[in-house]
Amino acid sequence: MALKMKSSVANAALTLAMSFSLAAGPLAAPVMAQARQAGPESVADLAEGLLDAVVNISTSQNVKSEDKAPMPQVPEGSPFQDFFDEFFKGDGGEGSNQGQTVNSLGSGFVIDPAGYIATNNHVIEGADDIEVNFANGSKLKAKLVGTDPKTDLALLKVEPKAPLKAVPFGDSRVMRIGDWVMAIGNPFGLGGSVTVGIISARGRNINAGPYDNFIQTDAAINRGNSGGPLFNMKGEVIGINTAIISPSGGSIGIGFSVPTELAQNIFSQLREFGETRRGWLGVRIQPVTDDIAESLGMSEAKGALVAGIIKGGPVDNGVIQTGDVVIRFDGKDVHEMRDLPRVVAESPVGKAVDVVLLRNGKEMTVKVTLGRLEDGEKQVDAEDAATPDEGTTEEDTTTDSEEQAEPQNTELVLGMGIGDLDETARKTFDIAESVKGVVITEVTPDTAAAERGIVPGDVIVEIGQEAVTTAEEVKTRVAKLKSEDRRNALLMIADRTGALRYITVRID
Repeated sequence: MALKMKSSVANAALTLAMSFSLAAGPLAAPVMAQARQAGPESVADLAEGLLDAVVNISTSQNVKSEDKAPMPQVPEGSPFQDFFDEFFKGDGGEGSNQGQTVNSLGSGFVIDPAGYIATNNHVIEGADDIEVNFANGSKLKAKLVGTDPKTDLALLKVEPKAPLKAVPFGDSRVMRIGDWVMAIGNPFGLGGSVTVGIISARGRNINAGPYDNFIQTDAAINRGNSGGPLFNMKGEVIGINTAIISPSGGSIGIGFSVPTELAQNIFSQLREFGETRRGWLGVRIQPVTDDIAESLGMSEAKGALVAGIIKGGPVDNGVIQTGDVVIRFDGKDVHEMRDLPRVVAESPVGKAVDVVLLRNGKEMTVKVTLGRLEDGEKQVDAEDAATPDEGTTEEDTTTDSEEQAEPQNTELVLGMGIGDLDETARKTFDIAESVKGVVITEVTPDTAAAERGIVPGDVIVEIGQEAVTTAEEVKTRVAKLKSEDRRNALLMIADRTGALRYITVRID
């Protein structure tokens, strides 16, 4: 079952299933009757006032042909000669590389009478020409103001002779599962089409981007509806229709909309700056699993575990440390790892915020001033570029004599051979000088350590959030955990380049 975007080049989503099964038992009949009565008797008046603000977006893109296949030789006078001449030679004759024009259709809606129009990024991505078609039949050329691929949103601008009909944004945060919604768009290029359904789920993560928090709806949306609005029953936009799940390309009743709690701020930034300016915390994070939560003494698995601090970032001053678990950011709870990047990104650059975290089993609040994500991404890219390649092969690490020296003081703990990280070990495993800890020299197959993806050359930096520098310290820490009847050991592991991650290894 494929996940598809909802423009003409991608796909649409969501279907209305408002019919009720006649096969339901007699006890279900009163419930069905109540459901019918609770639904909107008609949305005609509501739709009538909104149709003029929803637009069809057509784009064209010139794609050069790279096909240099030789033209087949067809006998003179063959009935297929004209066909081959047209197909292979085209207007430019044999060898022509003029390409072809690709057209696509999508939807959008006016958010400002001055001519600002919201849509999806994938509707207009790569377009050489963008035209907006209005409900009254008029057409205007559009200029691209800005895009945000991370949320698949884009903002266009047209120059109307008179103010346009615009629709307001509503608060998607107050919408509940089961609330009625209405979608208007341009399915299959048919023009303004209205469908009605309900919100069937919230907070969906479909792996479309780093800030997934989609509204799921069953209001019928199909190919060409991408970028169209999802309205509440007050006529306010609470979502931008973006993707569907569909095995056939048509609606099966599962579609996704970007909520306005995320989109509204993006459109404001695109309008003001022509680009996004998101907040940035400057940390590397990972999920808090049940095993990690137990190892940290947490009553439940929640929050985002800080696995690394970006050098030169907003919290490189020690205010947040590796091993901290962020559970609340600027008054918003962080239930799971993916919540943190979203709430940070929605915060203004330069804002001082309170961050609630767990450190060594204690809850504490720290104050952090946010940086800018776009600047941070360049910083991280530069840092990664300066990091040695992780893909070192065995051949790369052999000495001139084709022999590898074995690290000394090797011990076997938790299915891992460990040794002191001396110069011999660094040379053997090509471990960066910045990495400190105890080197893992071997991993026994079919052990908990092997299951966790630990490999020779990894380095144990901490056990139970306490730093270790010798193999003897590792043995002592593990023995202590066993005496405390701990089921798992929480390890901070560095790879040979210094990248950190937390893992738990079962104590047998």
